[in-house]
Amino acid sequence: MQPQPTLTPIAEILATGEEIRTGALVDSNSAFIAEQLEHAGVKVVRLNGVGDDLNRLIAVLKEIGERADVSIVTGGLGPTEDDLSAQAAAEAAAVGLQTDPAALASIEDFFRRRNRPMNRSIHKQALLPAGSEVLFNPVGTAPGFQLRIGRCWFFFLPGVPFEMKRMLADHVLPRVADRLGVRRGIRRVKTLSCFGLTESLTGERLDGLGDQFPGVRLGLRARFPEIQVKLYGSGLDAVQVAEALDQAAAWVRERLGDLVFADNGEPMEAVVGRLLRERNATLAVAESCTGGLISHWLTEVAGSSNYFLLAAVTYANEAKTRVLGVAEETLAHGGAVHPDTAREMAVGVRRLAGATYGIATSGIAGPTGGCSEKPVGTVCIGLAAPDQALGYRFHLNFGRRSMNKQMFALKALDVLRRELLGLAHTP
Repeated sequence: MQPQPTLTPIAEILATGEEIRTGALVDSNSAFIAEQLEHAGVKVVRLNGVGDDLNRLIAVLKEIGERADVSIVTGGLGPTEDDLSAQAAAEAAAVGLQTDPAALASIEDFFRRRNRPMNRSIHKQALLPAGSEVLFNPVGTAPGFQLRIGRCWFFFLPGVPFEMKRMLADHVLPRVADRLGVRRGIRRVKTLSCFGLTESLTGERLDGLGDQFPGVRLGLRARFPEIQVKLYGSGLDAVQVAEALDQAAAWVRERLGDLVFADNGEPMEAVVGRLLRERNATLAVAESCTGGLISHWLTEVAGSSNYFLLAAVTYANEAKTRVLGVAEETLAHGGAVHPDTAREMAVGVRRLAGATYGIATSGIAGPTGGCSEKPVGTVCIGLAAPDQALGYRFHLNFGRRSMNKQMFALKALDVLRRELLGLAHTP
């Protein structure tokens, strides 16, 4: 007797390929899919990874087919011999492979529109299991397909992330909602992003949330340098689930205060950008120890040209004086890593750009270069605003140069966020 579907459908994700099995490629696809399914009201219970081995693929597909309601498989849809997903699916479902005319037409059209020759081997991508439904790929050559194996509806998608994401949104999530119909419970996730505490200290402050809100489950995700507080709500009534999440989020904010910088998953750079736009303000950045990381983050946000004017990576002391106008006396007195130096850097870059605000970083990212007075992890952050210019010193050592640079950059953006909101600055 087959297991009966639960009120909240369960899903498993399967990533295929030797590069996944050996660790040569980080499987970011599964993490993205899991998050999207959770938002769609589907509980992901297991992530799987299998190399390019036909027998193992067939076995895993059959196992998932007996356990899950939904499964999404990524990879193995290409034209080469080691692309085995379609063959494995056909054998797991005990059906044959056949050329799907619509899939073949979509592949030919892809090459025609790009004026590229189509090799004979590409035809393999149109060989799909009998009885499957093709999922068209508008941004790549490999179509996907959906097929039932056992009790489970499988969706096979390409492994290329941007192709997978497009097809997940276009084809899979709507079909999942349609196929699960009235059996689908309500599952929602609310993400609060915070900065300034470790994961363990954040957890301590939020101890007891489950007792206060029985229908809400707490999860903490270290997305260095920030910590994400994930609130998972489930139930049968969408309004009740939303209300419970809102109440739990308010409770979290009470305990974490202004350490919470976003309640919708926005990164710090997007929050700062929105605050600048709301105030019709502009920004310039001078970086030393962060080496352009702040500027990179800011320009990852669409529309940042509306407020981000100029960046200067002034690594050498000569650049700090010649480009930014830092006084030689300031450098002689306190050195490059000093609040006064950072403050003058911020003033200089603000003046150069004609910006409303300037921020600057100068520090010791390590692993060498520290001393007893200025150990590795020391960073000085300068802030130049229309009415004042300030310099701050922090110690934020996380052991690795790359981690220290990320922490320094986020701290600088947090200093600006606090200035824009009129909040006190944290040590």
